[in-house]
Amino acid sequence: MDRKLFISVCVAAIGLFAINAGAQEPRVMNLHDCMEYAISNSTKMRIQQAAVGDAQIDRRDAALALFTPQISANTYAYYNFGRSIDPQTNTYFNTTSFHNNYGVSAGYDLFDGFKAVNNYKISKTGLLIADSQEKQVEADICLAVMEAYYNVVYYKRLVDVYEEQVSVAEQALVKARRQEELGQKGHADVVQMEADLADRQYDLTNTRNMYESQRMTLADLMFWPLDEELVIDTSMPVWQAEQGVADEAVSFALEHNPAVKIASMQELNAKRELNTAKWQTLPSLGLYAGWSTSYYTYQGSQTAPFQAQFKNNGGEYVEVSLSIPIWNRMSKHSTISRKQHALEKASATLDQTLRDVESEVRRAVQDRDGAATAYRQAQRKAEVQEEAYTLNLKKLEQGLISPLEFQTANNNYLKAQADEMDSLFKYLIKQAVVRYYNGVEYVNQ
Repeated sequence: MDRKLFISVCVAAIGLFAINAGAQEPRVMNLHDCMEYAISNSTKMRIQQAAVGDAQIDRRDAALALFTPQISANTYAYYNFGRSIDPQTNTYFNTTSFHNNYGVSAGYDLFDGFKAVNNYKISKTGLLIADSQEKQVEADICLAVMEAYYNVVYYKRLVDVYEEQVSVAEQALVKARRQEELGQKGHADVVQMEADLADRQYDLTNTRNMYESQRMTLADLMFWPLDEELVIDTSMPVWQAEQGVADEAVSFALEHNPAVKIASMQELNAKRELNTAKWQTLPSLGLYAGWSTSYYTYQGSQTAPFQAQFKNNGGEYVEVSLSIPIWNRMSKHSTISRKQHALEKASATLDQTLRDVESEVRRAVQDRDGAATAYRQAQRKAEVQEEAYTLNLKKLEQGLISPLEFQTANNNYLKAQADEMDSLFKYLIKQAVVRYYNGVEYVNQ
């Protein structure tokens, strides 16, 4: 009996160990992990990747239209029950007949107003536009994830601060109640400390709610599974000051920023489309060739077999076609006017994009430098307020200040801590934006 019990205990222990070994702790995601996950799973990226696929198809079709001829094959068969022409005698007869034809043809546009050439160039530029749009969407996703990630870290760290404050307030209240029993404190002081604890608990609850809300926002941006818990690294990032000249960042951004590339290439395509529309007013020239054969039978008559007719009835042709536009109800001239307007809009869009990007870069550099200064001041303020809080806590324990005075000092300390974290995260975001305009993608920072 003891042996059976021992075996059962061993089996249970082994099973429990296997369960614990099989259970995996949730992965802790840092900012880089969150960005990569969002890029891999975002529906916006999937939509843009489909657009890139369409652009690749357009380029392939344009290349085939430029370098290869059109080739087609056809066949048909029919019975004729009425009057028809005898192919042999070229006379009419009323006998039921069966006709079967085969043909192959090919054609190539020798000159089409450079339409195929320009379409090929437009399709190549269109693919570059789609790639730049994909990079722009990726950057927008990464920046949104970064802001949400830092919001989560901010409120998680703030929760930790409030939890510590609640713990200190609870301990102070217990000590004050004991001092009230000993006659060392008045009841009013105890009530004030109870009110201060209630305020701390209320702030803690609100901050926890904000933390959960921001975590859900981050999960939505990442397209994180709803049935899985998102765990991120909430450690404080490292402060690293950077300096950079705005003119250098502006010069780089005006040449390499995806928004500028997109607007510039759209203007280039608008010029090509306008040139194509102008060339369409000229004649077009085409070369065509083909081969065809036929087979026929008549009811009640003797005809050659299929193989003989297929060979003997075959014929070839070569055709050169010249099409001269004379009057098409002004449609081509209307097309030219529309393409001219499209070029004007594309040029205006490019000018506006260049202005916007330059303003954004200069503002980003200024915001980064301003955020760095604000963070240094917030650091200093937090250090001073922490020292003041520590001194006031000792005074409160010695009964040298009232709970209301301590609450004021405590609030100042909490605000200083919140301001320090807030200014740090603002600086990190502004710093990342400046790096992005200098050519470093968000996900590689």
